[in-house]
Amino acid sequence: MISKKETLIQQVALATAHNDYSKGLNTRAYFKVHDHDLGEDLVQDTFMKTWSYLVKGGQIDMMKAFLYHILNNLIIDQYRKHKTDSLDNLVENGFEPKDSDSVRFIDILDGKGVVDLIAHLPETYKKVMRMKFIQHLTLKEMSLLTGQTKNSTAVQIHRGLEKLKHLYENRLAIININKK
Repeated sequence: MISKKETLIQQVALATAHNDYSKGLNTRAYFKVHDHDLGEDLVQDTFMKTWSYLVKGGQIDMMKAFLYHILNNLIIDQYRKHKTDSLDNLVENGFEPKDSDSVRFIDILDGKGVVDLIAHLPETYKKVMRMKFIQHLTLKEMSLLTGQTKNSTAVQIHRGLEKLKHLYENRLAIININKK
């Protein structure tokens, strides 16, 4: 348990450190994050963490080095946070959202069409193709489920893909004929 005298000594030490080092800490924080308000928040968090450490009975030999160490860790944590921008800020900085990404949309539709084509494969290939592309199982998991070796499962996937490509190309040819 910390006595009132020790608490008073810690308070004086932290107040003195705040008076001596806060300007330098604020400068460093601003230099690193380029935002005055955020920099001030980080410096305040530095002193709060220091106070918590002292209250828990921690000893600080060199206050200035300790404070800068805490601040640097908080700055690193800030860098690691995922930063988001509002759409208004992005538009002000020159970002122009596109109405749609037609290529991605076509890829999604093609992917759904290919999944539908799996149903037209022979049963041997249908089973492994569903495991691979719908359930996203690994080769090891598929071989355990089918009771086959990994090599034979891989061969079935390869052959199933060849048959699926053939079905897909035939489907595209039929669509192109119907367009004419």
